[in-house]
Amino acid sequence: MTYSFNPHDGLIIVPVTLGGPQREVVVELALDTGATTTVINQSALQYAGVRLDKEGKPAEITTGSGIASVLEVRLERIHALGKKKTDFSILCHTLPPSASVDGVLGLDFLRGQRLVIDFRAGLLALE
Repeated sequence: MTYSFNPHDGLIIVPVTLGGPQREVVVELALDTGATTTVINQSALQYAGVRLDKEGKPAEITTGSGIASVLEVRLERIHALGKKKTDFSILCHTLPPSASVDGVLGLDFLRGQRLVIDFRAGLLALE
């Protein structure tokens, strides 16, 4: 399946459905082939019903500004670009209010698949 994006925008934004214990939540994640792990804003995970205080395991990530403490949690399911994964581990991070996205969709979601990004046509496919 092919998805369109604006090749002139700064980020490729992907709608992603998170399946939590209480509800499904649709978030907007930046496609980030430089991120090894998917990172999602804390508020979106809490709205889905993920109990960060009980389910989260401490972890650290390296960002452009240094090392940040985050929580690793497992989602019941995550769906993006026509692909669904279950029992999927992600990192939870508090993003600043100025962030234009709810996190990043990283290589962990893309591995084992073929990603095609056509900047001339503004098309994206995950096969």
